[in-house]
Amino acid sequence: MLYLLALLIGVIAGLRAMTAPAAVAWGCYLGWLPVTGTWASFMGHWAAVGVFTILAIVELVTDQLPSTPSRKVPQQFGVRIIMGAFTGAVIGATGGATIGGLIAGAIGAVIGTLGGAEARGRLAAAFGKDPPAAFIEDAVAIVGGLLIVAAVA
Repeated sequence: MLYLLALLIGVIAGLRAMTAPAAVAWGCYLGWLPVTGTWASFMGHWAAVGVFTILAIVELVTDQLPSTPSRKVPQQFGVRIIMGAFTGAVIGATGGATIGGLIAGAIGAVIGTLGGAEARGRLAAAFGKDPPAAFIEDAVAIVGGLLIVAAVA
C-alpha cells in the first residue's frame, strides 16, 4: 500500500510539481505522516510547510500564464521527476521504505507528467480553451495530494 501511495504522490508531482511536496509537508506537520525520527522529519517543520505552500501557490498562478513552458520540456520534466521521487521517498520513510518510495514516486511523476499533459490537452480541446482544463487539473492535484497523505495515516 505504501508503494502505491508513493506512486500516486508522484503522479500529483507530475500534475503540479510543488503541490506534491506542499501536501506532504502539511501531512507531516499535521501528524498524518509519521516521519519523526527519520531523515524526512524536517518536512513537518512549519518552515517547510510555509516554503512549499508558497511555491505551490506561485506554481498554480504561473501555470495560467501563456508564457509558461510545457511540462514536457527537460527542465520542467526533470523538476517533476525530482519532486515525485522526493515526495515518494518521504512517504516511503514512514514505513522504512525510502528507496522503494523514491523509485515509485519517480515513476508516478513520469506517469503524471505525460498523462496529465494528455488529459489537459483533451479537456482544453473539449472546452475550446485551456483555463477550465487547468483549473480542473489544479483541483485534482490539490484534492488528490491531500487524500493521498491522509491515506497514509
